[in-house]
Amino acid sequence: MPTPYRSSTRSAPCRLEWHPSRWQLAAHLVFAALMPWAATATALPAAAQWPVGLLAAAIAAGQGWRHARRPSRALVIPSGEGPVCVDGQPVQGFTVHDRGPLLQLGWRQDGRRHACLFWPDTLPPPRRRELRLALQARPISRSRP
Repeated sequence: MPTPYRSSTRSAPCRLEWHPSRWQLAAHLVFAALMPWAATATALPAAAQWPVGLLAAAIAAGQGWRHARRPSRALVIPSGEGPVCVDGQPVQGFTVHDRGPLLQLGWRQDGRRHACLFWPDTLPPPRRRELRLALQARPISRSRP
């Protein structure tokens, strides 16, 4: 029986927006709070344990602050053989690594490696499924299941 509409074999491009994860920021802050006590459990001299722990806490808090200030990125994965675009610029060597609840996208642009880590709070399951469907038709290297 013929269908009343024409179906298309092409699908729309997958458009994602990456932004810093609140969960990752919270993890940085928890680690920063625990660093002084972790330093007291080491074999450092007693006089150096708290200063080293406070220095490690400052570094962890600084990394969290840097992560929170990263700009958002717009990713477009076309349905055909076209190049993947990040912030409107075509990229090479686009890779996808599925790490359980985390999803890492990597690429090369201007000779440098770049990456985005999607946490569950930045990529909900429906968007993750949309990305997975968009990748099925593309020759993108993926990590082993």
